[in-house]
Amino acid sequence: MPVRRTDKLLCLPGHVTSNMWDFVVVGAGPAGSRFARQAARAGRSVLVVEKGTVGRPLACSGHVSEDLWAFVPESHHERLRQNEIYGARFQLDGPATDGKAYPFYTEEPISNAVDRVELDRVLADAAVAAGAELREGQTVTAADHRGDHVQVTVATAGATERIETRMVVGADGPRSRIRDAAGLPEPEEFLHGVLGFDETANTADFVDVHLDVPRFFAWRIPRGEAGTEYGLAVSPGEDAPARFDQLCEGYDVEPTTRCSGLIPIGPPASVTGDRMLLVGDAAAQTKPFTGGGIVYGMRAADIAAEVVDPAVPASLAAYERAWRSELGRDQWLGKLVRAGYSLPAPLQRVGLRAFSGEIAVHMDRPSTLFSPAQL
Repeated sequence: MPVRRTDKLLCLPGHVTSNMWDFVVVGAGPAGSRFARQAARAGRSVLVVEKGTVGRPLACSGHVSEDLWAFVPESHHERLRQNEIYGARFQLDGPATDGKAYPFYTEEPISNAVDRVELDRVLADAAVAAGAELREGQTVTAADHRGDHVQVTVATAGATERIETRMVVGADGPRSRIRDAAGLPEPEEFLHGVLGFDETANTADFVDVHLDVPRFFAWRIPRGEAGTEYGLAVSPGEDAPARFDQLCEGYDVEPTTRCSGLIPIGPPASVTGDRMLLVGDAAAQTKPFTGGGIVYGMRAADIAAEVVDPAVPASLAAYERAWRSELGRDQWLGKLVRAGYSLPAPLQRVGLRAFSGEIAVHMDRPSTLFSPAQL
């Protein structure tokens, strides 16, 4: 495994380094590391700045589709995979009500539970192996457009460095500092997600989904020998911690660890500015019906690395068009799927009965609801 580069090239306030990077990537989550890897492979000079330690703090579920493995070096697949998932059981009520469950399943694995922290580390190491430089424990405090470049201010241990780059990639999550620096609008909505983990081994092959959470859902994910993940997401104004406690009481568990974070839903009208672009959660490149964004963000990162030329700001328009063409239809259909979570219970039962059983639906692509195989 390559060693992540964390050299701290610090200088006095006001000093500008002479090195001009092609890209400075802010954030070493899946989307940021994937962009860095692909851009470095294409011969670009890439610096990745992560404010903490890669993978920490955890604020995202580790339930992903099989498509994930196309983005991960093959040598790490087995180490990251915790459990194979074949389907989901949907219930309109919470776990304590013993309500009717509607199973959706396939004969082959449809998704996996993965080691979410280690996934970030593997993707960051892959970026370094491709030629990118990674610095951990450094915080970007400003990004200022200066005509033919962007000046990025980085702070660590009481010192400040100013870095020049042709373009900045904001992969810094839902509350993106780069989005603010570029003057870009926020996503349409933020949900509050809460996760908890029980370390008792659980090798079941179905996830459980409960539709009793307003406008979204709660879940239980078996993670093999790593245990079980419990979680939910709610709209602002709802008491997420209290609802999470109810979920855990319904399953009669007390999670050993908990974490929480924002989930952006609905991309803003623009994710590019003056020599700045957003990828991943910063751009709300997520699934409206699950809140997941690992694969969507990396698909968009691949597009950005392919079409954006750091020396040609006009190439940002190609990225805007291409990623929306790639993800837009499924995001739109995902909104329709999510709307079903708020239908009256009788209509929900009709829909669940109609679709339950063996399915031919891809968990990242609602458009497959209308595929010949599914129909």
